[in-house]
Amino acid sequence: EALRGQYDESKSRLEQRFMDKVEKVQRGDEMPPGVMKMVKVFVAVKRKIQPGDKMAGRHGNKGVVSRIVPVEDMPFLEDGTHVDVVLNPLGVPSRMNVGQILETHLGWACAGMGRQIGDMLEAYKASGNIEPLRKTIGDVVGDGPKAEQVKDFDDDSVLRLADQWKRGVSIATPVFDGAHEGDVNEMLALAGLKESGQSTLYDGRTGEQFDRQVTVGYIYMLKLNHLVDDKIHARSIGPYSLVTQQPLGGKAQFGGQRFGEMEVWALEAYGAA
Repeated sequence: EALRGQYDESKSRLEQRFMDKVEKVQRGDEMPPGVMKMVKVFVAVKRKIQPGDKMAGRHGNKGVVSRIVPVEDMPFLEDGTHVDVVLNPLGVPSRMNVGQILETHLGWACAGMGRQIGDMLEAYKASGNIEPLRKTIGDVVGDGPKAEQVKDFDDDSVLRLADQWKRGVSIATPVFDGAHEGDVNEMLALAGLKESGQSTLYDGRTGEQFDRQVTVGYIYMLKLNHLVDDKIHARSIGPYSLVTQQPLGGKAQFGGQRFGEMEVWALEAYGAA
């Protein structure tokens, strides 16, 4: 009896959903008068990043691309690896979003551990001895929740995991339970890197060493949907407000640029008013 009741309830629910969908299809959309059919076309366009485009990290550290240079002009590490992005350090003390620094160090440590695993993998291919690789992976996992599971891995599983991690060890930092400074230092030491998380960098244009150590690492950078191509706007003569007879504002209204109080002060300061 209970089974039959459950069946009837499920059936009525499905019928109700079906009727809702049918009703939605038959109802149609609200169209402007005189319009029989409306076709919407979406075109996906790939746009290369350029100066003026907006990017952001995951800590509210947004900013605008100021310059794009050839890869040979970018600063490089002692082993010749070039950096991808150079961020202005003045963005850190003003906003105090130190999470971006911790993320940089954590990414650097994970990449360092990945390199070590990659080296061990190559050594295994040369010698056939898997124990050093197993030990390195055990050190990386530490006494985490998956430690026992990894200890019981057979050789194939160890090799699969090593192949996955040689490009960088995967990690997760849960909300309100992220890695602390001590944890990051521990990981940097394990990866054979300086605990400061800083490296010696060389200027790509001159080849000279920078006069102090620089923080280098890996972080997520996102491209925001505020592209300079969509924002650029200029006007000579255009529409004016009916009430004030001043030009309208904004790109959508083909408006002018507001010359405000402070801009007037600049003119006055130059004696150009």
